[in-house]
Amino acid sequence: MEDHDRSADRTAERQRQLQKDQDRRDAQDSASNSSKDQGSGQQAAQTGDRQRPEPPLPAQHQAKPGRSSELDPQPQFMAPDYRGSGKLDGMVALITGADSGIGQAVAVLYAREGADVAIAYLNEDEDAARTLQAVQAEGRRGVLISGDVRDPAFCEEAVARCVRELGRLDILVNNAAFQEHAESLEDITDARLDETLRTNVYGYFQMARAALRVMPDTGCIINTGSVTGLRGSAKLLDYSATKGAIHAFTQSLAANLAKRGIRVNAVAPGPVWTPLNPADRPAEEVRNFGKQTDLGRPAQPEEISPAYVFLAAPCCASYITGIVLPITGSAGD
Repeated sequence: MEDHDRSADRTAERQRQLQKDQDRRDAQDSASNSSKDQGSGQQAAQTGDRQRPEPPLPAQHQAKPGRSSELDPQPQFMAPDYRGSGKLDGMVALITGADSGIGQAVAVLYAREGADVAIAYLNEDEDAARTLQAVQAEGRRGVLISGDVRDPAFCEEAVARCVRELGRLDILVNNAAFQEHAESLEDITDARLDETLRTNVYGYFQMARAALRVMPDTGCIINTGSVTGLRGSAKLLDYSATKGAIHAFTQSLAANLAKRGIRVNAVAPGPVWTPLNPADRPAEEVRNFGKQTDLGRPAQPEEISPAYVFLAAPCCASYITGIVLPITGSAGD
């Protein structure tokens, strides 16, 4: 895996350079434009027993790929009120982008429901170790797999290691992503477009292809889409295009695999408090992250992860395939 580790480090450095190019443009824009407030100004809705952070959030910006351990406030991913009931007993899941955010929260709940978890990630070792500790605290086995999903050889090796160390592969969660905003289409270079497409689309295709060689006919694939793939986003042109492609890929692959009994679904989240966004937006813009939703705040990862349990568990979703499930904090999405 040493070659994959070096490749992951090179990818992280390449992503940081793309980020620096955009940061320079943002600095030039901010010299002539003040930050604009987003949202209605109404107080955010608290929709459960647990208090959720709401705008204004602390201004912050991270170098890509971003670290959950450096976020303020810390993301809520442990779902302390969620009680497992053995929905995934004896299964094994491979989750990409499982070091932080939604992937990390899904790993915790899968373990709580009885699954062992392979934790695939780029090179965020500290965050990934935290995910592994959480999986093991639930009494399940976990394995850390570092590498770049853009590389088909890594995807094959990740699946092989999952089977070798955990015995099988029942659930694939494609979740790793690259995102960088742009003020206009002219700002999106070929290098950036290639990075976004190869991470968000090629990575999903390549992981699914590798997984299908070993997955039993009772298995399932869950892809992370986005609200941006449902209604677009003016400043996330390439990212939104890839998420739309993921939704179409989900529905097409579901039809393709129906006779094998392998279900394929997607979750399309709205704004979620993960390192992806502070590693994308300028610090001041992060203060209003999620404010434009009807609930007036971003979701926490643990508010999204139960949907992945629902779609993975045969006892819940054995007759569900080809759907894109929006969880956006707004009505009508």
